[in-house]
Amino acid sequence: MILDTLKNGPKYNNVHPRFGKAFEFLLSNDLAAMPAGKIELEGQDLVINVVDAIGRTEDQARMETHCNYIDIQVPVGGIEKMGWKALVNLHTITSAYDSEKDVTFYADKATTMLAVQPMEFAIFFPEDGHQPQIAEGTFRKVIVKVRV
Repeated sequence: MILDTLKNGPKYNNVHPRFGKAFEFLLSNDLAAMPAGKIELEGQDLVINVVDAIGRTEDQARMETHCNYIDIQVPVGGIEKMGWKALVNLHTITSAYDSEKDVTFYADKATTMLAVQPMEFAIFFPEDGHQPQIAEGTFRKVIVKVRV
């Protein structure tokens, strides 16, 4: 898991070959003004999802993991709390792995909570359980899906 400000994103370009293109997109577009939807930068290997999400309470938010994708999550207009717990410490599966959506859900709750500020980002790797979307009201976020 990585947490940093968006302006520092290019410092992580060497972590994955597609991170450079992902951070270039995030830094060169007005994320608040973009229409909600999906943008394929490299087919299904690098996908941008612009989402107007409905906030959840910590109890409502579900812990999830992905096998084939890394998430770069960027709150745009407000603070989003995101929980984290290592995959090896997740034990109670509530929804088995869905290969089409690349997600497994768990009843486990986070051991660490992050208050991710607007235009900061959190990167969650397949070994990172994450509990996103903890916020009040409706908020804008961008989720970059990077194939492992």
